[in-house]
Amino acid sequence: MIGRREFITLLGGAVAVWPVMARAQRPAIPVIGFLGGGSAEAGRSYVAAFGQGLAQAGYKDGQNVAIEYRYADGQYHKLPTFADELVQHQVADLVAWSPVAALAAKQATTSVPIVFALGSDPVRDGLVANLNRPGANITGATFFTNLLDAKRLDLFHRLVPEVRVVGLLLNPKNVEAELQKERAQEAARALGLQIVFAEASTEREINEAVASLVDKRGAALLIAGDAFLVAEANLIIALASRYGAPTSFMFRDQAVAGGLMSYGANLNETFRQAGNYAGRILKGEKPGDLPVMQPTKFELVLNLKTAKALGLTVPDKLLARADEVIE
Repeated sequence: MIGRREFITLLGGAVAVWPVMARAQRPAIPVIGFLGGGSAEAGRSYVAAFGQGLAQAGYKDGQNVAIEYRYADGQYHKLPTFADELVQHQVADLVAWSPVAALAAKQATTSVPIVFALGSDPVRDGLVANLNRPGANITGATFFTNLLDAKRLDLFHRLVPEVRVVGLLLNPKNVEAELQKERAQEAARALGLQIVFAEASTEREINEAVASLVDKRGAALLIAGDAFLVAEANLIIALASRYGAPTSFMFRDQAVAGGLMSYGANLNETFRQAGNYAGRILKGEKPGDLPVMQPTKFELVLNLKTAKALGLTVPDKLLARADEVIE
C-alpha cells in the first residue's frame, strides 16, 4: 500500500509531467501545400497576393499556418509527384497554380481540400461540376485568360493594324494548347489575319520558336496563357526586342517588363481570392460549397516606351481605352 507521503510525491510528479505531455500532444499549425507549374521567381508577386488573402481570413505564414512550396519550373511531368508528396505531408489545403497543377492535385487526392488559381474553364477541364456549386473537395478562382483570345487579338490588331501575320507562341504541354490554337485561328479568320503557330516548353525551344515565327513573317507575337511562358516572359521580351517584334501578353507584369501590351484579369486579385478561400477552408468551410471566383474586370495595359523603340504610334482611341499606360 502507498503511504500518504509517497502518494503526494507521485501526484506532484504527474502534475509536473502533465504540461509537457499536453504540449507534445497539441496539434501542429496547419500546413498548406502550394503546387505551381511555373517558377518561384515568376510567382513571387502572386504568392504575396495569396498571403494577403490568407491574412484576410486570419492566417499568416510562419505564425498560425505554414506553407510548403513545390514548383515544376515548366516541367509539368513533375507535378503528379509533387502533388503526391504534399498529400503525404498531410497538408490541410492543397493550392494549385495552373490547370496542369490543378489536375495533378485532383488526381492525387479526393479528401484534401484543393483551391486552384488558373486561367482556363474549370468546368471544361473537369475540375468542378459547375461554377456556383463546385462539389467534392475542390474550388478556387479563375482569371479566364484562355477565353480572351479573340478580344486580345482584336486589340493587338488595332495596335499594329499594318501587321497581317501574327505568330502564336504556346506550350504544347499545356492541357489547353489545342483549344488555344482553335480559338486563335477562329479569331484571326474573323479579322482577316493569318496566324502561324510555334510551340515551346524549354528555354531552347523558346529561342527557336520566336526565330521561326519571325522567319514566317510573324512580325507580331501573341503569347498564349501558360505558367511556363509567364515564367519565361523576360526571355521572350528580350528576343522580341532583338527581332523588332511587337508582343501581346496576358498580364500587366509582362507589359511592365517590356511587352508592348497586355490584356487580361488582375492576376494578383485572383491569387488573393484563392488565399482567402484557403483560409476559409482552414476554418471549416467546405470547398464544394464555395463558388468558383471569376474576374469582374479585364485590364488593357500599353507600354509606350516599347512602342517608341519599335517605331510604332499608338492610336489615340486605344490610348483612351487603356486602363494603364507605361511611359
